Amino acid sequence: MSGHDEKPRTGLFDALRDRQRIVSTELSPTIPRGLRIATAYSWRLLIVAAAIGLGIWLVIQLKLLVIPLMIAVLITALLWPAFSFLLRHRVPKWVAIVISMVGTLAIVVGLLWLVVWQIRLEWPSVQERTTEAIGEFREYLIAGPLHLTAEQIDGFLGQAWTFLQQQAELLWSGALAIGSTVGHVATGAVLALFILLCLLADGEGIWRWAVRLFPRKARPAADGSARIGWVTVVNYARTQLLVATIDAVGIGLGAALLQVPLAIPVAVLVFLGAFVPIVGAVVTGALAVFLALVYNGPWIALWMLVVVFGVQQLEGHVLQPLLMGSAVKVHPLAVVLVVAGGAMIAGIPGALFAVPLAAFINVVAVSLSTRAWETGLRPPEGDFIWSTVPRTRRPTA
Repeated sequence: MSGHDEKPRTGLFDALRDRQRIVSTELSPTIPRGLRIATAYSWRLLIVAAAIGLGIWLVIQLKLLVIPLMIAVLITALLWPAFSFLLRHRVPKWVAIVISMVGTLAIVVGLLWLVVWQIRLEWPSVQERTTEAIGEFREYLIAGPLHLTAEQIDGFLGQAWTFLQQQAELLWSGALAIGSTVGHVATGAVLALFILLCLLADGEGIWRWAVRLFPRKARPAADGSARIGWVTVVNYARTQLLVATIDAVGIGLGAALLQVPLAIPVAVLVFLGAFVPIVGAVVTGALAVFLALVYNGPWIALWMLVVVFGVQQLEGHVLQPLLMGSAVKVHPLAVVLVVAGGAMIAGIPGALFAVPLAAFINVVAVSLSTRAWETGLRPPEGDFIWSTVPRTRRPTA
């Protein structure tokens, strides 16, 4: 019975194949083979680009939900090593959640208290030094190579003040938008906290429910590759946390020894900026050098630049290989392009989440293509951001 059914199907397939061959033969004299191949690739690439564009559009439209979700996932990845350590030592889950949350909150509150304390302590001297720096800059404009007169400087200042007055209505009209933004931030913070608690309390159950959304045959591949991707995100977050801490301590200590004002706020900014690879460290380091130039003069600024450059070299050539492994390297060009693309699409949140998201997507893609999800081990070496993943130790026999 099956043999009789198979012949008509085979004949139909042969007929379709012959028809396609005839059409290709008829078109081949008029359409070059290279153009046909380029066209086949082009319409497929257009469909892929349209799908990616639709996904980005949906993310932008749902940004008030996506950003808190991404923040919660990233914080979960940061807390996961300590949280899993508590669970492995038979600490009850709710106690581990309380310790993780309270400990994180205590660190954040402590850093904010230090920032506010130093700003209040040094604000009078900073304000006085700011006035002196403005006076010195005014004297430089008059006696320097520009040879401006006091009347010209006052005229420029008057024009600037007039411009600010003309924009006063626009600034006031933006107050409502600022209030709305503050409300969105508060709502997002509450939502991120709720998602964080849910992920810590029942992350495994949430993921099992998500896996059931896939077709039955695709569930093992989706589950295994996503778990490898999650290990990637956890390792990335852990490494960035250590690197950010060392950067903040190094640059903050250097600023304190050089008597640069607001050393603790600068260190906190360096710590936060280090979570945006390369770009954040460069921007916050430049801020430290600028403060040293304004308040301490060019020589102290030069030494501050040496400190920042030294810390960055220590991070790039010692800390990253030591913490991630010698085979784990991210090319600076790839990181800059990914961060720049994320910033163009979603601003600061896009720059923050660009690299871990790209690493997760790349690892999942490589895991699916190499079927590494069947063993749970890392796939073979790939290109691009895949190299951010530390090596997974293979089980010994």
